[in-house]
Amino acid sequence: MNGVLVIDKPPGITSHDVVNQVRRILGQKAVGHMGTLDPMASGVLPLVAGSLTRLAQFYVKAEKTYEGEMGFGFATDTYDAEGEPATAPVPVSLDRGRVEAVAADFRGLIEQTPPPFSAKKIHGVPAYKLARGQKEVKLDPVSVEIKELEILEVQADRARFRARVSSGTYLRSIAHDMGRRLGCGAHLSSLRRTAVGEFTQADALTLDRLAEQAQAGELAGCFIHPRKLLPQFPAVTADDAAAAMIRSGRSVNLPEFSSARMVKVFLGQGELIAMATRVAGTLFHARIVLQG
Repeated sequence: MNGVLVIDKPPGITSHDVVNQVRRILGQKAVGHMGTLDPMASGVLPLVAGSLTRLAQFYVKAEKTYEGEMGFGFATDTYDAEGEPATAPVPVSLDRGRVEAVAADFRGLIEQTPPPFSAKKIHGVPAYKLARGQKEVKLDPVSVEIKELEILEVQADRARFRARVSSGTYLRSIAHDMGRRLGCGAHLSSLRRTAVGEFTQADALTLDRLAEQAQAGELAGCFIHPRKLLPQFPAVTADDAAAAMIRSGRSVNLPEFSSARMVKVFLGQGELIAMATRVAGTLFHARIVLQG
Protein backbone atom coordinates (compact mmCIF):
# COMPACT_ATOMS: atom_id res chain seq x y z
CA MET A 1 0.00 0.00 0.00
CA ASN A 2 1.71 3.17 -1.23
CA GLY A 3 0.15 6.54 -0.52
CA VAL A 4 -0.63 9.48 1.73
CA LEU A 5 -3.50 9.54 4.18
CA VAL A 6 -4.54 12.11 6.77
CA ILE A 7 -5.54 11.12 10.28
CA ASP A 8 -7.54 13.29 12.67
CA LYS A 9 -5.35 12.69 15.72
CA PRO A 10 -7.28 12.65 18.99
CA PRO A 11 -5.82 14.36 22.08
CA GLY A 12 -4.09 12.21 24.66
CA ILE A 13 -1.88 10.10 22.41
CA THR A 14 1.42 10.77 20.65
CA SER A 15 1.95 11.03 16.91
CA HIS A 16 4.01 7.84 17.13
CA ASP A 17 1.05 6.09 18.79
CA VAL A 18 -1.01 7.02 15.72
CA VAL A 19 1.66 5.65 13.40
CA ASN A 20 1.70 2.35 15.31
CA GLN A 21 -2.07 2.01 15.12
CA VAL A 22 -2.09 2.75 11.40
CA ARG A 23 0.67 0.19 10.83
CA ARG A 24 -1.56 -2.43 12.45
CA ILE A 25 -4.63 -1.34 10.48
CA LEU A 26 -2.80 -1.33 7.13
CA GLY A 27 -0.79 -4.43 7.98
CA GLN A 28 2.53 -2.91 6.99
CA LYS A 29 5.53 -1.40 8.76
CA ALA A 30 6.42 1.31 6.23
CA VAL A 31 4.34 4.14 7.71
CA GLY A 32 5.56 7.50 8.99
CA HIS A 33 4.10 10.87 9.93
CA MET A 34 4.81 14.30 8.47
CA GLY A 35 4.97 16.74 11.37
CA THR A 36 4.66 15.80 15.05
CA LEU A 37 1.66 16.91 17.09
CA ASP A 38 1.99 17.23 20.88
CA PRO A 39 0.03 14.57 22.81
CA MET A 40 -2.49 17.15 24.08
CA ALA A 41 -3.15 18.48 20.56
CA SER A 42 -5.64 17.11 18.04
CA GLY A 43 -6.16 17.46 14.33
CA VAL A 44 -4.46 17.02 10.98
CA LEU A 45 -1.64 14.46 10.98
CA PRO A 46 -0.57 13.45 7.45
CA LEU A 47 0.96 9.98 7.12
CA VAL A 48 2.98 8.41 4.32
CA ALA A 49 2.90 4.70 3.60
CA GLY A 50 4.89 2.27 1.50
CA SER A 51 7.23 3.67 -1.13
CA LEU A 52 5.69 7.14 -0.72
CA THR A 53 7.36 7.50 2.69
CA ARG A 54 10.16 9.09 0.65
CA LEU A 55 7.88 12.08 -0.01
CA ALA A 56 8.16 13.14 3.65
CA GLN A 57 11.32 15.13 2.85
CA PHE A 58 9.26 17.56 0.75
CA TYR A 59 7.01 18.42 3.70
CA VAL A 60 9.70 19.26 6.27
CA LYS A 61 9.05 22.99 5.82
CA ALA A 62 5.30 22.77 5.21
CA GLU A 63 3.18 25.63 6.56
CA LYS A 64 0.77 24.72 9.36
CA THR A 65 -2.52 26.22 10.57
CA TYR A 66 -3.95 25.91 14.09
CA GLU A 67 -6.86 26.95 16.25
CA GLY A 68 -6.51 26.92 20.00
CA GLU A 69 -6.94 28.56 23.37
CA MET A 70 -4.56 30.27 25.76
CA GLY A 71 -5.23 30.25 29.47
CA PHE A 72 -3.96 33.28 31.40
CA GLY A 73 -3.20 33.67 35.10
CA PHE A 74 -0.32 31.22 35.47
CA ALA A 75 2.45 29.62 33.41
CA THR A 76 3.39 25.93 33.47
CA ASP A 77 6.71 24.12 33.13
CA THR A 78 5.60 22.50 29.84
CA TYR A 79 3.94 25.70 28.57
CA ASP A 80 0.64 23.80 28.19
CA ALA A 81 -2.24 22.60 30.36
CA GLU A 82 -0.58 19.25 31.10
CA GLY A 83 2.34 20.76 33.00
CA GLU A 84 2.84 21.81 36.59
CA PRO A 85 2.21 25.48 37.47
CA ALA A 86 5.48 27.39 37.19
CA THR A 87 4.04 30.63 38.57
CA ALA A 88 1.51 31.33 41.31
CA PRO A 89 -2.03 31.72 39.93
CA VAL A 90 -3.30 35.29 39.85
CA PRO A 91 -6.83 36.61 39.14
CA VAL A 92 -7.10 37.82 35.55
CA SER A 93 -9.70 39.77 33.61
CA LEU A 94 -8.32 40.36 30.15
CA ASP A 95 -8.89 43.36 27.98
CA ARG A 96 -9.26 42.25 24.35
CA GLY A 97 -7.56 45.32 22.97
CA ARG A 98 -4.47 44.68 25.08
CA VAL A 99 -4.35 40.99 24.12
CA GLU A 100 -4.63 41.87 20.42
CA ALA A 101 -1.89 44.50 20.77
CA VAL A 102 0.49 41.97 22.30
CA ALA A 103 -0.42 39.35 19.67
CA ALA A 104 0.45 41.85 16.93
CA ASP A 105 4.04 41.96 18.17
CA PHE A 106 4.41 38.24 17.48
CA ARG A 107 3.44 38.40 13.80
CA GLY A 108 6.09 38.15 11.14
CA LEU A 109 9.64 36.84 11.50
CA ILE A 110 10.54 36.39 15.16
CA GLU A 111 13.16 34.68 17.30
CA GLN A 112 11.49 31.98 19.39
CA THR A 113 12.93 29.83 22.18
CA PRO A 114 11.44 26.29 22.10
CA PRO A 115 9.84 24.95 25.31
CA PRO A 116 12.12 22.94 27.63
CA PHE A 117 9.71 20.01 27.26
CA SER A 118 10.16 19.59 23.50
CA ALA A 119 11.80 17.23 21.02
CA LYS A 120 14.58 19.73 20.27
CA LYS A 121 17.92 18.04 20.88
CA ILE A 122 20.79 19.22 23.09
CA HIS A 123 23.99 17.32 22.27
CA GLY A 124 21.87 14.58 20.73
CA VAL A 125 19.47 14.25 23.67
CA PRO A 126 15.82 15.42 23.37
CA ALA A 127 15.21 18.42 25.63
CA TYR A 128 12.18 16.78 27.27
CA LYS A 129 14.35 13.92 28.55
CA LEU A 130 16.70 16.38 30.23
CA ALA A 131 13.78 18.36 31.65
CA ARG A 132 12.17 15.23 33.09
CA GLY A 133 15.49 14.35 34.69
CA GLN A 134 15.59 17.76 36.39
CA LYS A 135 18.65 18.70 34.33
CA GLU A 136 19.34 22.15 32.93
CA VAL A 137 17.72 22.78 29.57
CA LYS A 138 19.18 25.65 27.60
CA LEU A 139 17.79 25.99 24.10
CA ASP A 140 18.90 28.63 21.63
CA PRO A 141 16.28 30.84 19.95
CA VAL A 142 15.36 29.93 16.37
CA SER A 143 13.88 32.04 13.59
CA VAL A 144 10.25 31.25 12.79
CA GLU A 145 7.54 33.07 10.86
CA ILE A 146 4.10 33.79 12.31
CA LYS A 147 2.15 34.46 9.13
CA GLU A 148 -1.16 34.90 10.94
CA LEU A 149 -2.08 35.22 14.61
CA GLU A 150 -5.68 36.29 15.06
CA ILE A 151 -7.42 36.61 18.41
CA LEU A 152 -10.93 35.24 17.87
CA GLU A 153 -12.43 35.73 21.32
CA VAL A 154 -11.43 36.87 24.80
CA GLN A 155 -13.34 35.81 27.90
CA ALA A 156 -12.00 36.66 31.37
CA ASP A 157 -8.83 34.55 31.65
CA ARG A 158 -8.98 32.81 28.24
CA ALA A 159 -8.39 33.78 24.62
CA ARG A 160 -9.19 31.75 21.50
CA PHE A 161 -6.93 32.23 18.50
CA ARG A 162 -6.12 31.10 14.98
CA ALA A 163 -2.52 30.91 13.76
CA ARG A 164 -0.77 30.14 10.49
CA VAL A 165 2.92 29.50 11.01
CA SER A 166 6.11 28.17 9.47
CA SER A 167 7.38 24.72 10.30
CA GLY A 168 9.18 24.51 13.64
CA THR A 169 6.98 27.07 15.39
CA TYR A 170 5.81 26.23 18.92
CA LEU A 171 2.37 27.62 19.79
CA ARG A 172 3.15 26.72 23.40
CA SER A 173 6.00 29.22 23.34
CA ILE A 174 3.76 31.91 21.88
CA ALA A 175 1.25 31.42 24.71
CA HIS A 176 4.02 31.40 27.33
CA ASP A 177 5.69 34.52 25.92
CA MET A 178 2.40 36.40 25.61
CA GLY A 179 1.65 35.67 29.27
CA ARG A 180 5.03 37.03 30.22
CA ARG A 181 4.45 40.15 28.14
CA LEU A 182 1.06 40.67 29.78
CA GLY A 183 2.57 40.15 33.21
CA CYS A 184 0.14 37.46 34.33
CA GLY A 185 1.57 34.21 33.01
CA ALA A 186 -0.09 31.99 30.40
CA HIS A 187 -0.13 28.50 28.96
CA LEU A 188 -1.61 26.76 25.94
CA SER A 189 -4.85 25.22 27.20
CA SER A 190 -5.95 23.51 23.97
CA LEU A 191 -4.74 23.17 20.39
CA ARG A 192 -6.09 21.74 17.14
CA ARG A 193 -4.18 21.63 13.87
CA THR A 194 -6.45 22.37 10.94
CA ALA A 195 -4.00 22.18 8.02
CA VAL A 196 -0.51 21.01 7.03
CA GLY A 197 0.54 22.18 3.59
CA GLU A 198 -2.22 21.15 1.20
CA PHE A 199 -3.87 18.79 3.71
CA THR A 200 -6.89 20.02 5.69
CA GLN A 201 -9.49 18.76 8.15
CA ALA A 202 -11.70 17.83 5.19
CA ASP A 203 -9.14 15.17 4.21
CA ALA A 204 -8.83 13.67 7.70
CA LEU A 205 -10.14 10.32 8.92
CA THR A 206 -10.43 9.16 12.51
CA LEU A 207 -8.56 6.02 13.46
CA ASP A 208 -11.89 4.26 14.01
CA ARG A 209 -13.07 5.20 10.52
CA LEU A 210 -9.83 3.96 8.99
CA ALA A 211 -10.23 0.64 10.82
CA GLU A 212 -13.82 0.34 9.54
CA GLN A 213 -12.69 0.97 5.97
CA ALA A 214 -9.97 -1.66 6.35
CA GLN A 215 -12.47 -4.25 7.59
CA ALA A 216 -14.73 -3.44 4.64
CA GLY A 217 -11.84 -3.81 2.17
CA GLU A 218 -12.18 -0.17 1.10
CA LEU A 219 -8.82 1.28 2.11
CA ALA A 220 -8.05 2.61 -1.37
CA GLY A 221 -10.55 5.42 -0.89
CA CYS A 222 -8.80 6.56 2.30
CA PHE A 223 -5.67 7.74 0.51
CA ILE A 224 -5.20 11.21 -0.96
CA HIS A 225 -5.23 11.07 -4.76
CA PRO A 226 -1.59 11.34 -5.89
CA ARG A 227 -2.42 14.15 -8.32
CA LYS A 228 -3.29 16.34 -5.31
CA LEU A 229 0.11 15.91 -3.68
CA LEU A 230 2.74 18.69 -3.74
CA PRO A 231 0.71 21.13 -5.86
CA GLN A 232 3.68 23.53 -6.05
CA PHE A 233 5.36 21.19 -8.54
CA PRO A 234 4.06 20.67 -12.11
CA ALA A 235 3.04 17.17 -13.16
CA VAL A 236 4.02 15.25 -16.28
CA THR A 237 2.52 11.98 -17.50
CA ALA A 238 5.22 9.72 -18.88
CA ASP A 239 4.70 7.05 -21.50
CA ASP A 240 5.95 3.51 -20.89
CA ALA A 241 9.32 4.16 -22.51
CA ALA A 242 10.04 7.33 -20.53
CA ALA A 243 8.84 5.68 -17.32
CA ALA A 244 11.24 2.78 -17.86
CA MET A 245 14.13 5.19 -18.38
CA ILE A 246 13.29 7.11 -15.20
CA ARG A 247 12.95 3.93 -13.15
CA SER A 248 16.33 2.72 -14.37
CA GLY A 249 18.05 5.96 -13.36
CA ARG A 250 18.42 7.47 -16.82
CA SER A 251 17.64 11.08 -17.73
CA VAL A 252 14.68 11.99 -19.93
CA ASN A 253 13.84 14.96 -22.11
CA LEU A 254 10.74 16.93 -21.02
CA PRO A 255 10.59 19.90 -23.44
CA GLU A 256 7.34 21.30 -22.03
CA PHE A 257 9.00 21.93 -18.63
CA SER A 258 12.08 23.92 -19.61
CA SER A 259 11.61 26.40 -16.73
CA ALA A 260 10.60 23.96 -13.96
CA ARG A 261 13.13 23.06 -11.27
CA MET A 262 11.34 19.86 -10.27
CA VAL A 263 8.39 17.89 -11.63
CA LYS A 264 6.15 15.04 -10.47
CA VAL A 265 6.27 12.13 -12.91
CA PHE A 266 3.14 10.00 -13.32
CA LEU A 267 2.44 6.81 -15.22
CA GLY A 268 -1.23 7.09 -16.07
CA GLN A 269 -3.48 9.27 -13.93
CA GLY A 270 -2.89 7.79 -10.50
CA GLU A 271 0.60 6.29 -10.26
CA LEU A 272 3.24 8.73 -9.02
CA ILE A 273 6.53 7.08 -9.98
CA ALA A 274 9.17 9.76 -9.36
CA MET A 275 10.18 13.28 -8.45
CA ALA A 276 12.57 14.53 -11.13
CA THR A 277 14.88 17.55 -11.13
CA ARG A 278 16.10 19.51 -14.14
CA VAL A 279 19.70 18.69 -15.00
CA ALA A 280 20.14 21.16 -17.87
CA GLY A 281 17.83 22.66 -20.45
CA THR A 282 14.92 20.26 -20.79
CA LEU A 283 16.76 17.23 -19.45
CA PHE A 284 15.41 15.78 -16.17
CA HIS A 285 16.76 13.11 -13.86
CA ALA A 286 14.87 11.30 -11.08
CA ARG A 287 15.72 12.67 -7.65
CA ILE A 288 13.73 9.87 -6.04
CA VAL A 289 11.98 6.90 -7.63
CA LEU A 290 8.75 6.08 -5.82
CA GLN A 291 7.43 3.14 -7.79
CA GLY A 292 9.76 0.47 -9.19
